[in-house]
Amino acid sequence: MGKQGSKEYDPSNIGRRMSGGDYSLNSNMLWLHGLKSHDFHVLRNDSMKYSTCKGSFVGKKHLWLRKDVKSIVFVFVLMGFLILLDTFLVSFFDSMVLQNSSTLRKSLGLKEDKMDAYIMKEKSPVQMYDRLLKLASASLAKKEFKQESSTLWEEPNRRQVAAWKPCADREVSKSLGKYKKSNGYIIVSANGGLNQQRVAICNAVAVASLLNATLVLPRFLYSNVWNDPSQFGDIYQEEYFIDVMKDEVDIVNELPSHLASLDLEAIGSLITDADLVKEAKPTDYVRTVLPILLKNGVVHLLGYGNRLGFDPLPSELQRLRCKCNFHALKYVPEIQRVGSLLVTRIRKYDAALSMLDKQLLGNFMHSIHSKQHDAAARGPFKYLALHLRFEIDMVAYSLCDFGRGESERNELQAYREIHFPLLIERLKNSNELRKLGKCPLTPEEAALVLAGIGFKHRTYIYLAGSQIYGGNSRMNSFTNLYPNLVTKETLLTPRELAPFQNFSSKLAALDFIACATADVFAMTDSGSQLSSLVSGFRTYYGGGHAPTLRPNKKRLAAILSENSTIGWNSFEDRVKKMIEEGQRVHVRRFGRSIYRQPRCPECMCKSYL
Repeated sequence: MGKQGSKEYDPSNIGRRMSGGDYSLNSNMLWLHGLKSHDFHVLRNDSMKYSTCKGSFVGKKHLWLRKDVKSIVFVFVLMGFLILLDTFLVSFFDSMVLQNSSTLRKSLGLKEDKMDAYIMKEKSPVQMYDRLLKLASASLAKKEFKQESSTLWEEPNRRQVAAWKPCADREVSKSLGKYKKSNGYIIVSANGGLNQQRVAICNAVAVASLLNATLVLPRFLYSNVWNDPSQFGDIYQEEYFIDVMKDEVDIVNELPSHLASLDLEAIGSLITDADLVKEAKPTDYVRTVLPILLKNGVVHLLGYGNRLGFDPLPSELQRLRCKCNFHALKYVPEIQRVGSLLVTRIRKYDAALSMLDKQLLGNFMHSIHSKQHDAAARGPFKYLALHLRFEIDMVAYSLCDFGRGESERNELQAYREIHFPLLIERLKNSNELRKLGKCPLTPEEAALVLAGIGFKHRTYIYLAGSQIYGGNSRMNSFTNLYPNLVTKETLLTPRELAPFQNFSSKLAALDFIACATADVFAMTDSGSQLSSLVSGFRTYYGGGHAPTLRPNKKRLAAILSENSTIGWNSFEDRVKKMIEEGQRVHVRRFGRSIYRQPRCPECMCKSYL
């Protein structure tokens, strides 16, 4: 490339990415030097020594052995019978569940493609947590005309949070420059929805840097779950992405013609999830991917997603991930424009109020002076964004029950037959799953958490996500406590939404913008990619003004298990304590996602003023 800091490629040494092994890679990867293969220890039992006995004792010993053999045989026969019985009972129970769900579908005359529509129809109201919901309603009524605590809308540890500043785009050392010659091209076909694909893109950037490869603009695989044919350029600004990353990774729009005509599977350049372990280490890529790259000049990572671990990883690769996620990936103007309309209508105010606004909405929201910001901050535009992960796919996949009895269980099992057939045999106790915090929060539970924290009845709430399982009847308890609930569908006109219809990734981008720029963001599922990436953006750009609420589902389940006896004051105290502990300021811990927790030296710079 001829850029400052570039170094000549030495074919005998494959660059500077690894030292001390079969290959040599980047000098910033010298942390790999000296890594040894894991020792595999064979466990062996100490041999037992028996002394030889004489006389009649030997005869008695043989008699004892004959009796002992009979006992052992009897025990094994009994165990075998019990195992067969258990297998029969489980199979019988599975077949009954499958028969019930299949019967439901057949009795209704529904084909597979119509079953989902039936499941999403309105259901009868759910009777869950009635007592607690009444206590919550009474408490909100009492507080309606009282002054709301300002701390609800603030970071509880603002000074500590504000000490960390974004700096993943800082200038790199000249010693970390690129080679003039690449080892080859990496193609990535990312799977999943919008946010899974975003993670895959930034992982691919880090891998391209590690292997001194040129990255071809990532492709998105079409999924029957997401039903969205969008490609990179439909979501993100291509040239901006290439330009931001150009000093560290070469990115091109397509393969050179002499490589594009090759059958990559035939030449052995197709790499799938079966070839790379989940959360693979850099050494896995060096051993598995690099030899193919050097031999064929190109590799295709098919179905790429969560295939690069977070630790151990060189700090420079971590920084590249952050630079990609927080700086290089900008939504296309169409998404920014409609996103700005959405935020403006939620806030009833049309100016950018934070760095988050500027990063996500570009020039579609004009800036205001700090005094105007202070005045605006006291206005009616404050809103809480809630990502209520209670769509049918999440509900069915969880294997939990949600209060509607046998009909609900049969519905969800029918859905699993179609979409998650491998889950059919994984029968689990719903109560145990809930105790372990494995069940998604219901709308009722989310409303109780917000009431327990102290948000008032008239709080303006943006609901992210697609259709809630159970429809409006499932949301009744929530809207009774919090009626000022809006969505992108209620805020935007059909004409404004028309270009986004049937494009789930574009719709998800609007939710991402509305959640990331909210005054408060409440997540209900820490495993959700949207919630994880939104909370990471708020950490990175929030500057101490972007609180995020993270309920601990296991602790909440313990609190809600006392719903028939617990007093409201006690419920409030325990919920507030749970939320406060989730808002403590932590530096990213080992192995945690850098996209969700960018507060670390690789991505952010700490001020000690």
